[in-house]
Amino acid sequence: MTGVADKPVEKLTEAEAKRELERLATEMASHDKLYYQDDAPKISDADYDALRQRNGAIEARFPKLQRAESPTLRVGAAPAAKFEKVVHARPMLSLDNAFEDADVTDFAARVRRFLGLGESDPLDMLAEPKIDGLSASLRYEKGVFVLGATRGDGTEGENITPNLRTVRDIPLTLAGDDVPDVLEVRGEVHMTHRDFAKMNGRQEAEGKPVFANPRNAAAGSARQLDPSITARRPLRFFVWGWGEVSSLPATTQSGVMAALGRMGFRVNPLLRLCRTVDELLVFYRDIERKRAALGYDIDGVVYKVDRLDYQERLGFVSRSPRWATAHKFPAEQAQTVLQAIDIQVGRTGALTPTARLKPVTVGGVVVSNATLHNEDEIERKGVRVGDTVIVQRAGDVIPQIVRVVEDAPRGKEPYNFPTKCPVCGSHAVREVNLKTGKVDVVRRCTGALVCSAQAIEHLKHFVSRDAFDIEGLGEVNIETLFEAGLVKKPADIFALPARADEVVAVFKGRREAQILERTGDKAAEKKKSKAKESSKEIENLVAAIDKRRHIALDRFIYALGVRHVGETTARLLARSYGTWDAFRDAMTAAAERGEAFAELDAIEGIGEVVAQAIAEFFAEPRNRDALAALEKEVDIKPLKAVATGSPVAGKTIVFTGSLETMTRPEAKARAEALGAKVAGSVSKKTDIVVAGPGAGSKLKEAEALGVAVMTEAEWLKFIGAA
Repeated sequence: MTGVADKPVEKLTEAEAKRELERLATEMASHDKLYYQDDAPKISDADYDALRQRNGAIEARFPKLQRAESPTLRVGAAPAAKFEKVVHARPMLSLDNAFEDADVTDFAARVRRFLGLGESDPLDMLAEPKIDGLSASLRYEKGVFVLGATRGDGTEGENITPNLRTVRDIPLTLAGDDVPDVLEVRGEVHMTHRDFAKMNGRQEAEGKPVFANPRNAAAGSARQLDPSITARRPLRFFVWGWGEVSSLPATTQSGVMAALGRMGFRVNPLLRLCRTVDELLVFYRDIERKRAALGYDIDGVVYKVDRLDYQERLGFVSRSPRWATAHKFPAEQAQTVLQAIDIQVGRTGALTPTARLKPVTVGGVVVSNATLHNEDEIERKGVRVGDTVIVQRAGDVIPQIVRVVEDAPRGKEPYNFPTKCPVCGSHAVREVNLKTGKVDVVRRCTGALVCSAQAIEHLKHFVSRDAFDIEGLGEVNIETLFEAGLVKKPADIFALPARADEVVAVFKGRREAQILERTGDKAAEKKKSKAKESSKEIENLVAAIDKRRHIALDRFIYALGVRHVGETTARLLARSYGTWDAFRDAMTAAAERGEAFAELDAIEGIGEVVAQAIAEFFAEPRNRDALAALEKEVDIKPLKAVATGSPVAGKTIVFTGSLETMTRPEAKARAEALGAKVAGSVSKKTDIVVAGPGAGSKLKEAEALGVAVMTEAEWLKFIGAA
């Protein structure tokens, strides 16, 4: 073997070349681990580069011998025109947040209630630092890395496989005997403080823009269309979980993480198994103290129930697992001056005050705007234009004003919140809840039919990421098309492909105006160049619109922008009604406030406020006309069933009385996982009532209506869980 290692590449036989590539791959993988994971390199950069160059020369001479874990795959492939979309086999969910110690105590209590555990029953949790980077999913088949994607919206991400191949912490092949045939690992692409500083130093020396913070640098580097650029960026990767997997090597979160480490992934060495809430909080305080010295950015600590069978039982709610939470660090604060208060009008007519600040750096990010929430908040804090204020990034993300600095110079006049819409001049009022008599904290424009701000914001919401997600139709383009009269309502968007020439003219005009504003009349060649860009932009936009003519029911319902109907409620409605036709007909009937409204109100998780908002939306003839036009343009797909072949799929279930073998939330979650709809009251459309001890009026209603009644034991046997 030694002789082969010293032999010139041009004199190697094919068999010798194969052995040499095996040796080089093993040796370089060992050095990668020493350098990137252990921070203890044993050879110089020049010696490492010599190994890489020899590997590349052999592959150039014998291309068919290139291995899946070849180091040359780390340097990037040809640039891509754009990223392809990837649907995650299992959604990449976000986490609920805890900000106070009490929130952590509540989280543990909720888990115990759901599982029916007593205070003395063990409930181990795995705690780990929450890395602030770009979440990514890596798919391995037979131990070989085949696909890497961003989190995206949690359901669909971007294919950045060539880029992730360049990250040294990411193994191209897995080690060990317990590697599953299919394994998707999830983790965080990030950058250390030391590497970030070095990279920004190089950027500055070369006269290039510097990055604001390591998180932005990591995210931007991982999403380069040219992977060779990514390869030059010092990216790292910590694994924190998994997605689809053919088999798991352990029965606990901590056990699987240990196995992933043996397979070659970089697992955070600070992971700790905690037995009690007190131990979780001690770990949190310890990590908070060490935060500045860790060498990479974190924004909190994540707690996960350790037993995987408990995780399975707990399941998910909307886009978050019930078995995990993120304990965020307190927001960083800074002092600056409030220069103005602007009022923005949202798609529901809400008037929202935004503070315009003298720019200040908070937690490594320059902040110039902050939310003031509503007029009551302004009055409570006594905020005036000209005040010196303390600003923070709540959860290290959303800037907000904390308080006024009383001993600094103050603004002269109290702020008077407008009583007329700044966009259309209509009266802006605060609604009164007829049941409680309380005044709504939000002031709203009454000119829904004449206020352009509401129309534009509705359209922006319609094409947003969690709705139709039409690439190329961002806020600026929506505003441009709206002002040009090409898009006034959602259906108009799908007519744009047939009006491509008009859209080209509008975009070309906008670009020329921008060029003239910056450079004057001497930019004729630049104008021609930008005109070509406009044409290409329209081609891409038309393709993106046509691609989104097919949409899932829950996303479509969310896209409508009905007040109080967020993603969670939209998904619940989609599951409850199944198809768009069934949902539309039921909601149109619900607008009459009859039986259909009562059934809507009875759905577990809806309630009267949401039901009223939906009914009011469908009671408006203009909304129904807009929906009729939209239906002609799109194909609304039923929500993909959570379970198929289940005996309760599509059936409406009501639980009443006490349950003895599971908690009520667990029973509901299990029924929904099997494709059932869980309602809070009995009607003639109820299919099954599961009655435990102490069942009262609901049981009597079921008997009167002839609805099937089961005991808990009969129910479990019926669904195959007995």
